[in-house]
Amino acid sequence: MNESSCIFDSQSTYKAVFWCESGSEFSNAVNITIYKSKPVLTVSPSWLKPEASVALRCNYDNQSESWRIYWYKAVPDKSENGYRYELLPGSISETANNSFMIHGQTQTAGFTCRAGRGNPEYFTDYSEPKFVWSAVSHPAASLSVSPDREQHFTSESVTLNCGGNSTEWRVMTPSRIYAWSSLYSYSEKVNGFTTEMIAYRHSTAVYWCESESEGCSNAVNITIHDGDLILVSPVHPVNEGDPVTLGCELRTGNFTSTVGFYKNDKLIQNTVRGELSIPAASASDEGFYRCEHSGKASPQSWVAVKASSSSLPESLIIGLVVGFLLTVLLVIVLAILRNRLSKCHRTETSGTAPHQQDETPNQIYSSLLQGDSAVYETIRKSGQ
Repeated sequence: MNESSCIFDSQSTYKAVFWCESGSEFSNAVNITIYKSKPVLTVSPSWLKPEASVALRCNYDNQSESWRIYWYKAVPDKSENGYRYELLPGSISETANNSFMIHGQTQTAGFTCRAGRGNPEYFTDYSEPKFVWSAVSHPAASLSVSPDREQHFTSESVTLNCGGNSTEWRVMTPSRIYAWSSLYSYSEKVNGFTTEMIAYRHSTAVYWCESESEGCSNAVNITIHDGDLILVSPVHPVNEGDPVTLGCELRTGNFTSTVGFYKNDKLIQNTVRGELSIPAASASDEGFYRCEHSGKASPQSWVAVKASSSSLPESLIIGLVVGFLLTVLLVIVLAILRNRLSKCHRTETSGTAPHQQDETPNQIYSSLLQGDSAVYETIRKSGQ
């Protein structure tokens, strides 16, 4: 029996009907669909921390050393309502090394990857873009939220504003990366770079602003709660040393009993006022907070504290002050010593003091006087 075969490698998803024929004879026909593989990108951590590196990992089918991995930055592209991909410098892996480290990333950014092999090179599809988020404000724009808190009630209007000079900014959330028709149950009205949304069911998502020319703004977490109690906490990180007040808010009515505030699931305060005051925020105040009242609990929110760049640590300030005072004291002592030694030398060589005429150059200094303004008691002859 004679056999023949056909091998092909598709550059994209491919659907076709195939059959064999020999002269006037035909085989049965089959439908064949070839799906172009799409890698899955993961990023860690999702939220940027000071001086931390970002690890990218690209997972794809049939991983082997014959593949090369390409790493890209996702750049906003308003013409496509999506992204274009720019190859990261030094990012091509010549082997099947499916991880890549990014150092010094400080702003919100998106990344993607794909694999390639062969000559001419066959590429997989790009992975869906994944983002690392930063709470640090972008130099050109900062995302603000009104009301200025992280948690909101359903059916409550929430306004997101991309503060900046460009009208190119758009408000983004991960659901809009993959499907521009909203996956959340909220409506939006876009006016310039302001988005107003009204959510009708519980959701938690990250939001940020994007611009084709400026990149991405800071990111914020927003929780829409369908219950009766929310925690009122700052949507942005608070500066170290600043006062912070957390509150508890009912959808309707007033508090009828004490309100409990929890940090990392540990009760830290009961109050009838429904507020938790932190006089001066410090790194130890970071954590997940929630409030409870009459058996009802709010969702928890992360309160972040950032070090103030305009102030020095207290221990460093004390060290600088002490060092300055010691330096001043040393300069004063050295000046007094030099002045006294100069006077002693003039007295010795002038011959005006009769009892010093027989002194020899071999002299020693006596101990300091207690309470005397002079530095040294006397200069006496050797052997006395």
